[in-house]
Amino acid sequence: MQRGLFNISQKYQSRRIAAGGATALLTIMALTSGASAQDQGSATALQPLTISGGQGTEEKKDSETVAAKSSAGASKIKTPLIETPRSVSVVTRKELDQRGAQDIIEAVRYSAGVTTGGYGFDPRFDQVYIRGYSATTIGDYKDGLRQPYINYGTFRTEPYTLERVEVIKGPVSVLYGAGSPAGIVNKISKLPTEEPIREVGVLYGTEDRLQGMFDFGGPVSEENDQFSYRLVGLARNGETNFDISDDRYLIQPGLTWQPNDATTFTIYGLAQADETDTNVGAVVDPSGKVHDLRASDPDYDYQKVRQQQIGYQFEHEFDGGITFRQNLRYSHLDLRSRYLGIYSWTGTVAHRGASSIRDEMNVFQIDNQLEAKFDTGPAAHTMLFGLDYTNLTSSFGFGMDSVATPANDFDIANPTYGVSGPTPGYNVSQAEADLRQVGIYALDQVELDRWRFTFGGRQTWFEQDRDTQLVASGTSSSERVNKDAFSMQAGALYLFDNGIAPFASYASSFEPIPNRSTSGAILDPLEGEQFELGVKYQPPGTDVLLSAVAYQIIEKNKPVLVDPTLLTYRSLGEVTSRGLELEARTAVSEQLDLIAAYTYNHAEITGGSDLGNTPAVTPQHVATLWANYTFAEDMAASGLSLGAGVRYLSETYKDTGNATGKNEDAFYLDAAATYDFGAIDKKYEGLTAQVNVRNIGNEKPVVCNEGYCYLSQGRNVTASLKYRW
Repeated sequence: MQRGLFNISQKYQSRRIAAGGATALLTIMALTSGASAQDQGSATALQPLTISGGQGTEEKKDSETVAAKSSAGASKIKTPLIETPRSVSVVTRKELDQRGAQDIIEAVRYSAGVTTGGYGFDPRFDQVYIRGYSATTIGDYKDGLRQPYINYGTFRTEPYTLERVEVIKGPVSVLYGAGSPAGIVNKISKLPTEEPIREVGVLYGTEDRLQGMFDFGGPVSEENDQFSYRLVGLARNGETNFDISDDRYLIQPGLTWQPNDATTFTIYGLAQADETDTNVGAVVDPSGKVHDLRASDPDYDYQKVRQQQIGYQFEHEFDGGITFRQNLRYSHLDLRSRYLGIYSWTGTVAHRGASSIRDEMNVFQIDNQLEAKFDTGPAAHTMLFGLDYTNLTSSFGFGMDSVATPANDFDIANPTYGVSGPTPGYNVSQAEADLRQVGIYALDQVELDRWRFTFGGRQTWFEQDRDTQLVASGTSSSERVNKDAFSMQAGALYLFDNGIAPFASYASSFEPIPNRSTSGAILDPLEGEQFELGVKYQPPGTDVLLSAVAYQIIEKNKPVLVDPTLLTYRSLGEVTSRGLELEARTAVSEQLDLIAAYTYNHAEITGGSDLGNTPAVTPQHVATLWANYTFAEDMAASGLSLGAGVRYLSETYKDTGNATGKNEDAFYLDAAATYDFGAIDKKYEGLTAQVNVRNIGNEKPVVCNEGYCYLSQGRNVTASLKYRW
């Protein structure tokens, strides 16, 4: 080891100890006298000196706690959350398992600042809002790389394939390029581990939902520990509420090669097939009444998506505190869908016509990172330099019946389903679109005594082309968006001995919008900036993380859907959100886990034609509470774990004009029960049964959004049996 590297590492680690970090055992290589055959005859040798701290044992894994200690999502550098000067919520594997999350919406809805259900029950997409702004399409990330959206289809992620889910709030364009001011939802995949993993399970639930899954991993062989693997698989067939399909089949393999302590290379893949429905909207009659009926027909309606991904993660640590990382992925998506929509009415009879959509995407992404650790006087720096590139090509087609088909008529006075018929050709429009993004960025994390500073900047070049052919008229158009933008972020945090850490941060973002206006022109780029002021608290050595954050976000050129049939939008203008978030993720004791969150968000349109109004489906108050208690081994109910949750969303406006009334507030109760059969007899160790009930009260409020109304999901129950050995 070089003397220079030793000096940097020693200084860096000493600050960690002084700050009361979670590391309990630190081994420092101390310089002592001794003979060495290396280094030009130097008589210096390294001998371990062990220093014990008072912080307890090694940091727990995500599968063992609901309070994660660190995250790389906010800086691309693994950093303790208590030392990160911005707001981040981490949903660990343990929390995902406790609540039995069946999709990403369920995974994140107990996090502060997060709102779900803006389009009622809609299993086509992971509809997520952060601090009042949509992160559904432009805030979707997996393993640090964006899962892009350009036309209609989106990549879907299965929670069972994940190790954790990170919600990074506010603009993160410095690290990730074009993005929403809302922030991102970054899903971290299950990757190969050195410890053996063997798990199989089955699940049954509402409605006739049958699922099997497995998770295997560990060293490839006992003789060779350089190679480890992970293989995750899932097969699901079933319906959900309102006869909406939710079928999924996937396989996710991974292989890691670690030839030495300094080098790691992981290759991974995914093959996934999904089938759900396209039009999940409710029937709205001419009087405006919303019926508990689907506007489409479940026997005709489908949305079939095939997606594949392959990529690798490479990391090599050089001497001198330099680390190089490369994250590469290629993704393919193929979507085919058809549905029925209401064209007109005669009395109680809705006259419906059929529509069809196809969407294909091919995406290549690479992110190169160079991390350097060094000192300048009393300040310890961790600098990150990056260069990333994205190339996306796509093909899109849309078709529909020119007039309603009598065979598709639907009488709401005598509703019957079971329509079958042909799929329309893509006779309305066809488009070829592609985008390219190149970015260079730099981020500096500085430790100065108990201060933590973050400074970052990025220059992004973005180009998008779209050639559209209007089939019926035989006309065509071409649009090109060519933009470049500079984005920045800065933050400061002070870490007290007792675990209190006040912080402040600023960040900006931009997002070239692929959506088209009614005239066919591509909308102006979306721009955003955020100011944050908050405090975190993590008593040293505990699985407790509390936070309180006040924020202001300003978003310009927000797109609003005008016509879902033609997928056209308009720019809303400027939206300003000011709010307060409170969050607690804590293991109160070995038996009790507690997750609590409250969000106050005052959103107002501060520019444009709807000045002074509140954006649609943006609640002012959101509150959630989840508690899980596991009975100890010496208790009569040993092996039993009980969980209960409460979710509340205040009323929201149905449209940005605030003229058509409000959606009702909603109150939901959730519950879970898990039993470990190992408590009966050790020979059953690893066998667990779990029951999860979502929306116990079967509340089904109607959600209307810009003139279109959707049904909310009613009571949903799943029961699972898993065996891990």
